[in-house]
Amino acid sequence: MEIAEKVYNYLDGLGIDYKKHEHPAVRTVEEAQLYWKGIDGAQCKNLFLRDQKGKRHYLVVVEENKKVDMSKLAEQLGEKKLSFASEKRLDKYLKLKPGAVSPFGLINDEENLVELKIDKDLKKEKKISFHPNINTVTLELSYSDFEKYLKASGNDYEYIAI
Repeated sequence: MEIAEKVYNYLDGLGIDYKKHEHPAVRTVEEAQLYWKGIDGAQCKNLFLRDQKGKRHYLVVVEENKKVDMSKLAEQLGEKKLSFASEKRLDKYLKLKPGAVSPFGLINDEENLVELKIDKDLKKEKKISFHPNINTVTLELSYSDFEKYLKASGNDYEYIAI
């Protein structure tokens, strides 16, 4: 099954409405900004991180323009140090490729090992958007439907101040 189709089917199964926006492949927020015109709601960057020993993995979701102080974030999460997880780990835990990292990757985390941390400032948004695990489409959905998806994913998640 096509990668994005799995996401669409999952969201459809939960009764979640979304709007698809197709665009050329993008790998960074800077590239994506060229195609975000006409997409309502918060645009996000999604960071797939690991602890110093590689035992814990985090998916951190923040608004696109927000700077993330990795040292402060590590301290907040009770870690000595955080670093970006490798492409190999990204594939192992979320079955994703760089440039397509998204909370929708949690549907591939069957053991619910990845911890999701969401910037609390995003809670005020009416709509939010993410790639459906491929970087040629952006899905726009209501924030309440995003939370519905999070509850269904089975992964631990929490809102934190970033």
